[in-house]
Amino acid sequence: MARVYNARMSEITHTPRLTRRALRALSEFFRLEAAGGIVLIAAAVLALIAANSPLQAAYEAFREIPLQVRFGALDISKPLLLWINDGLMAIFFLVVALEIKREALSGQLAERSQLILPMLCAAAGVIVPALFFYALNRGDGASMRGWAVPTATDIAFALGVLALLGSRVPVAMKLLLSTIAVVDDLMAILIIAFFYSHGLSVTALIWAAVALAAMWVLNRRGVKSLGPYLALGLVLWVCVLKSGVHATLAGVATGLMIPHVDKRNNIDDEKEHSPLETLEHALHPWVAYAILPLFAFVNAGLSLGGVKLEDATAALPMGIVLGLVVGKPVGIVGAAMLMRALGWARFPNGMDLRAMVGLGLMCGIGFTMSLFIASLAYQDPLLYEEAVLGILGASLLSAVIGFVWLRAVLPVRGAQD
Repeated sequence: MARVYNARMSEITHTPRLTRRALRALSEFFRLEAAGGIVLIAAAVLALIAANSPLQAAYEAFREIPLQVRFGALDISKPLLLWINDGLMAIFFLVVALEIKREALSGQLAERSQLILPMLCAAAGVIVPALFFYALNRGDGASMRGWAVPTATDIAFALGVLALLGSRVPVAMKLLLSTIAVVDDLMAILIIAFFYSHGLSVTALIWAAVALAAMWVLNRRGVKSLGPYLALGLVLWVCVLKSGVHATLAGVATGLMIPHVDKRNNIDDEKEHSPLETLEHALHPWVAYAILPLFAFVNAGLSLGGVKLEDATAALPMGIVLGLVVGKPVGIVGAAMLMRALGWARFPNGMDLRAMVGLGLMCGIGFTMSLFIASLAYQDPLLYEEAVLGILGASLLSAVIGFVWLRAVLPVRGAQD
């Protein structure tokens, strides 16, 4: 056991240099995401069972439960499905923004040398799947609204599958996968902001800017209390909801305004109180074990009773399947090989080309973010169902092929150490 432990610690020390604080955060991230990924998978399976059983009517009724919130002049009425997609998912995006900011200031993205491999791999992993989708759907304007659906990676689902491989998986693979997924999430946020906003309200956007400016002032003045940021974040969410920009982006903006450690003071960063980490630790379990599984449950319930072979092989779902299952690994592995050939970066410690292929396959698990983008892209229920069919099929294929491949090529580490 001592030799196994020493080997694992040695592996960490040979990964990009991380502070003790960052390593603790990373360890907690892996633990929550892997366990949350398994819960996420279970929620998706339950949704499919409910939608394809005598419970279908009850399942649909649950998704459409009307909920109304009144606060003064504010009156928001939505079905449960939209409260989850517009409201609870804003909390998910808040946590994503907190993770991105933490990694950029004190984690894996803090040094330029750590950025080039995951940045270019993530960029290629967005561009190549989009090209696959375009190749199959370029003649259909309605289908092309979902070009970004196969560009996402579901880190929780992927780490949940990797957890089934136990000690075979090198720490460097988890580090690279999580970093690519963080950059991937950032790109998805930008895609949503620029391509899936509509009917913009200038008045609502001005009030949103005021709320955001107030948070910026609090940050610059060194206010550490989370209360004012969260109150302004709620105001920002309402303004963004009314503005035509998707409401979840309010979570992103709020997360980026929450203060982390201050590099300008004389306090040791390892000891300084971080409101960002406090909020992230408080919200992450709720996101991993409640919000994302609930999102999966209400969005993955596709009725398969009327699905025919021609439906599964139509251009839209096939574009998603090819984009995720083929485009993701081709883009990510191709970019990594090119950078290694040019001498710009090398494969992480403990990873060879075969391990990189397995990582690329795991990145083809789109699921959560893919479902979310599909819900924004397709208002037509038939197109949305085709997209969900492609997402579920692609995520399942990527998970199974990736798991089998990595089980075959990764050594049983405990036996060798």
